[in-house]
Amino acid sequence: MNRSVFTRAALAALMLAVLAGCGKGGDAGDDGEAPEVKGSVLVTTTSPVSQTFHDTVQAWGTAAGDPHRAGTISLGHGGLVTGLLAAGGQSVQRGQPLLRIAPDPVARNAYLQAQSALDLATGELKRIEQMAAQHLATQSQVATARKALDDAKAGLEAQRALGGGSTEETINAPADGVVTALNVNLGDRFQAGTALMSFAPAQALIARLGAQPEEGVRLKPGMPVEVQSAYGAGETLHGRLDVVGRAIDAQTHLLPLQVSLPAEASNVLVAGAVVQASIDTTNYTAWALPRAAVLQDDKGAYVLVVEQDKAKRIDISLKHPDGDTVGVQGALDAKMQVIVNGNYELNDGDAVREHDEPAKEDAGKDKGSAKDKQESAQ
Repeated sequence: MNRSVFTRAALAALMLAVLAGCGKGGDAGDDGEAPEVKGSVLVTTTSPVSQTFHDTVQAWGTAAGDPHRAGTISLGHGGLVTGLLAAGGQSVQRGQPLLRIAPDPVARNAYLQAQSALDLATGELKRIEQMAAQHLATQSQVATARKALDDAKAGLEAQRALGGGSTEETINAPADGVVTALNVNLGDRFQAGTALMSFAPAQALIARLGAQPEEGVRLKPGMPVEVQSAYGAGETLHGRLDVVGRAIDAQTHLLPLQVSLPAEASNVLVAGAVVQASIDTTNYTAWALPRAAVLQDDKGAYVLVVEQDKAKRIDISLKHPDGDTVGVQGALDAKMQVIVNGNYELNDGDAVREHDEPAKEDAGKDKGSAKDKQESAQ
């Protein structure tokens, strides 16, 4: 009887201990763990920055010699090419020999005839003056002989200018620059006025471009232009828009433009190189934001900002859509926290928590745990 009573009492005590342990375990779990925030989205944010942007117009074309300074080299007489001392595309220095020319036989013969006419007129004047001194010739005859001598001198100078005065002629570079084209070959005979070569002085490159016709209303002479080679990541040249065409080019169907380039352009580009250009048009101020911060829906572009731990929608206009940093305009200020990551999961009014909040909570827990251990050790 006593044993039965003792067994029942032991079982009852054990059950009470188990129930008490379960109760304490539940309370410890509630006290030891942070309550979970249901319905909140973890996000990262940034502050908008006021920045100056500019609209741009894209254009394409080639580098070319400045027509106001570049040109062709020719002679006022015909001849024979006896030596080629430069090639097309070669950079040359002022005074450097480019071509050797043998004069045209006709020009050489005309020069020799003019030389003979001068010798004859010189001798004839001397004879007439001697006769006049002996009263055997009149002053009118002396004047006529002097006139013949002057004409002979002028004729000889003209033939010398036409190239008949030398057996070989050398054409030299008129300035530092580039032989952009060589139009003759060794042994060629050419007529007077033939363009022997094209020459572009150094620091005399321009860019001939073409833009879409509808962009013409936004372009004005004097606008800054950034030009670089269309192939590879070459150096960017800063030029100025000089000419805006008012008629569409019949071949390219683009609006022709002309851009002046800085002096150092000849160190980066050669005549005929394909280039691309970006023309700055209108400057304006907008809020700079990462591209990921801007969202779109049926109502247009918008961003989400954090306000009292909730996402708030602000409608914007996207003014500068190019690049990783975009320019927007709207009811923003520099103190707002614009959501960048996590915004695709949110709607207006959803609960949010910023990315650094869990780290702060964990740091607080670690700090409290260390303090408890220190007190326990004491």
